[in-house]
Amino acid sequence: MLVNADFHVHSCFSMASSKDMLIKNMAPKSKLKGLNLLGTGDAFHPGWLDTIEESTTYLGDGIYSNDDMNFVLTTEVEGRNRIHHLIIIPSLDIARELSDKVPSKNKKFDGRPKTNLSGIELLELVRDYDCLIGPAHAFTPWTGMYKSYDSIYDCYEKKVDFVELGLSADTFMADRISELKDFPFLTNSDAHSPWPHRIGREFNQIELEDISYSSIKKAFNHRKIEANYGLVPNLGKYHMTACTKCYKLIDPLIARENKMKCECGGTIKKGVDFRISEIADYDKPKHPDFRPNYVHIMPLAEIISSVYGKGVTTKTVQSKWKKLIDNFDTEIDVLINVDLSAIEKIDSNIASAIKLFRNDEIDVIPGGGGKYGQISFNKIKKDTPNVITLDDF
Repeated sequence: MLVNADFHVHSCFSMASSKDMLIKNMAPKSKLKGLNLLGTGDAFHPGWLDTIEESTTYLGDGIYSNDDMNFVLTTEVEGRNRIHHLIIIPSLDIARELSDKVPSKNKKFDGRPKTNLSGIELLELVRDYDCLIGPAHAFTPWTGMYKSYDSIYDCYEKKVDFVELGLSADTFMADRISELKDFPFLTNSDAHSPWPHRIGREFNQIELEDISYSSIKKAFNHRKIEANYGLVPNLGKYHMTACTKCYKLIDPLIARENKMKCECGGTIKKGVDFRISEIADYDKPKHPDFRPNYVHIMPLAEIISSVYGKGVTTKTVQSKWKKLIDNFDTEIDVLINVDLSAIEKIDSNIASAIKLFRNDEIDVIPGGGGKYGQISFNKIKKDTPNVITLDDF
């Protein structure tokens, strides 16, 4: 069975997360998105584990359910050198036991615990409990594994179960690095709010025997990820090298000459695009035979927002979004599968934008330094503004 899965989100207990990131809100929003399986996030936080237990029904073999939405326990951990690791966990009992074994001063206050354990120490610890582990948003300049290491084996020493690409990278970029030919790639949302333009903005289509932890593990081991869906990478906050204060895009070589200081006084952060070029073995990607298609997607509400020049949570945008979902069931179907002529009968401007998006014909001003890229549908003739930054979402 093909399953749409997003393994990396955060709960209301994580810093900078919405107080609405609760199971009861995540479940219905994920279904409207078109997901079948969602990570719980924050599964080392004692309070969140209690919430999961109280809010879900255990279906067995690592799967918890609420409102016909399936959840698997996941957490992000900040380890030594501020490197973030994503862990997928078989059960609540194991999550609680592992949480006790991970030394962390902020574990009870923040859903993303900080620890001084290295990558190899975390790998060995969680493998003793049959967990899955890999680097979270592997290339990002603040907390990605490759910001500190030139090789994944320098961090973990052994082979991990997956590599999460992050919003600022895609398969075409990552497959320029020869050592990654052996790893399945994950594309996850890292959502901090339950809005459908956050949850599932990146997701994985996986072939599972059934929805269970055992099947997830088997699929990773046999590299049965059938497709990765993710943002156009230059929309990501850290795609290009840029100043974190004024967000000016800066040539990486000039940035290095200026000791990563901008003329405005801000700090320059190396972009994912340049970091990959530093460690890449190939000028063009070399995809291994098992590597699935990477499909660029955008949240539907962001497309509508850009078309009509309105904020993504405004009544205008949300009413148009709801009308499309009412007619076509899920956002993923609208974005990928629904015939454009059917969408055009509801809103011709949105249909034109989806056509441009499907054909990779959107205009993008790249993001960097912590600021999302800007999207524009200039080929759509209309009287409303057509450029809006993703930071408005």
